[in-house]
Amino acid sequence: MEKENTITEYNFTGTSRLVLLIGMGLGVVCMILSFFLDGGVEHHARFWSNFLHNSVFFTGIALMATFFIAVCITAWAGWYTIFKRVWEAFSQFLIVGFILMLIIGIGIYLHWHHLYHWADQTILNPENEEVYDAILHGKSAFLNTTWYVIIGGLIVLVWVFFAYKLRALSLDEDQNGGDANFSHHRSMRWYAAAFLPIAGFSSAAMIWLWIMSVDSHWYSTLFAWYTGASWFVSMIALTILVLVYLKNRGYFANVSAEHFHDLGKFMFAFSIFWTYLWFSQYMLIWYANVGEETTYFKQRIDHYPVLFYGNLIINFIVPFFVLMRNDTKRKYGTLVFVSIVLLLGHWWDFFLMLKPGILHTAHEAAGMTGEHGGFTPGFTIPGLLEIGTMLGFLSLFLFVAFSVLSRSSLVAKNDPFLEESLHHHV
Repeated sequence: MEKENTITEYNFTGTSRLVLLIGMGLGVVCMILSFFLDGGVEHHARFWSNFLHNSVFFTGIALMATFFIAVCITAWAGWYTIFKRVWEAFSQFLIVGFILMLIIGIGIYLHWHHLYHWADQTILNPENEEVYDAILHGKSAFLNTTWYVIIGGLIVLVWVFFAYKLRALSLDEDQNGGDANFSHHRSMRWYAAAFLPIAGFSSAAMIWLWIMSVDSHWYSTLFAWYTGASWFVSMIALTILVLVYLKNRGYFANVSAEHFHDLGKFMFAFSIFWTYLWFSQYMLIWYANVGEETTYFKQRIDHYPVLFYGNLIINFIVPFFVLMRNDTKRKYGTLVFVSIVLLLGHWWDFFLMLKPGILHTAHEAAGMTGEHGGFTPGFTIPGLLEIGTMLGFLSLFLFVAFSVLSRSSLVAKNDPFLEESLHHHV
């Protein structure tokens, strides 16, 4: 069945575990330091914004892995089968993401943080004329703690269920599959087809809650697409990095340059798609010149120019010029370089989405009004504590993924599309 000898059981060794545990320890230390080194911003905003930023970013990567598994199953695709265990492992981080976002939600109830201006109940009372916010009062049917914690939590649990079910059926197929009717794969197609619309609509709602509502007066009909594209590119980039690492250690020997070529094409194509959405969102808001919409970009261009323009350079210019050539998508070194750049670049993108709005909310909670320029540690640009926190969350994500990988065969031996994947050629 297999084209060449390959190790089918992943051994999550002491060295790998130790490195990731050290990475998680670094993240914990940076989180503790950011709790006390707020840079003059009250309510521990630096700590909580870093927590939200990384929780949303890595939970989204897990969601995109689950979503793309469902896409491939529904489309009868076979090319990814040889390494689908990696995406299945990524998808299992959703349960950790649920816990992380639950902490954020509980923090709203217990007033641990001021990440969201809409969570301040005093601004929703019309009798309190000094601080009453009619716009947020009008949005309060959706922007409230019940939606964020209860309904949002249930949505993420639905994601967890589908991620678990698709992986469980895949693993059971290894033991009891291979029948002429492909009953396991038919069941997977039912679950995959059901998950696609659920993920499409519910992910938009969670993006609005988790990210867009940080700038609670602002809105964009393109924002969910834009954020989803950023998550997807990050997921493909991390997939390439993990596969190259595991191949260098003797695993996934049957994953060829052809498979990497397709992954590179997805990374290139969705980088262009992300740029299209970036331009469309910016151009339409600029052209309409509606105050409630333009404030988002004006704030970031005026006070965060390095973040704003750097975001476009990193996430469009680099992949466009490096991956445009067909042969570069077959070279491991080039793919690793671009994958690292894009993983960091889209983490930067989420930093830009969240930090300016959170800083503005923190200033309002502290009674500060007007524009706030100047350099603010942890907000104007990612600092060492932010980078260390990201490495900690990345280590946690990989620790979960590698632990899941070690519990089953790396090869889905009874998948009906395995032979197609083994002989995949572009």
